[in-house]
Amino acid sequence: MVYVFLAQGFEEVEALSPVDVLRRCGVEVKTVGVGEKTVVSSHNVPVVADITDSEVTKENLEAVILPGGMPGTLNLEKSAVVQEYIDYAVENDLYVCAICAAPSILGHKNLLNGRKATCFPGFEKDLYGAEATGDFAVADGKFITGKGAGAAIEFGLLIAAKLCGQEVSDNTRKSMQCP
Repeated sequence: MVYVFLAQGFEEVEALSPVDVLRRCGVEVKTVGVGEKTVVSSHNVPVVADITDSEVTKENLEAVILPGGMPGTLNLEKSAVVQEYIDYAVENDLYVCAICAAPSILGHKNLLNGRKATCFPGFEKDLYGAEATGDFAVADGKFITGKGAGAAIEFGLLIAAKLCGQEVSDNTRKSMQCP
């Protein structure tokens, strides 16, 4: 199970592109509304999440995905449930994925120290000890980070490669007509 946490003000492309890519790859993915089932994106698009944060379980968890956007990133960081699931994923050697401004949440927890990571330009200072690559998507151990909305499909494909294997990711890339 992969949970994509959606907090008020999230960036919809960064959240839904990885959901789409992973579902094409056969991964079970659920969007999780932080605090409520209908969450409004940073561009005022209401999205109905699959479940709310009160319904999440750790059973069969494979990865946590944190989309960026403002104030979505700040709202994710304030959520006790999101923090609990990041900690659980780290403690259990599961994937923790964050894109755009959201890698700052991982930086603030000192989880990226000594790792390669990427983020939306200007948030590098919040990656605390990471080597900011500026790449579209970067995997270092169980941490996967993405640069921003324009990198959301590449971010999703990298997550898919880690969860399903490179061949599945490559086949999905081809079927989606991605370069």
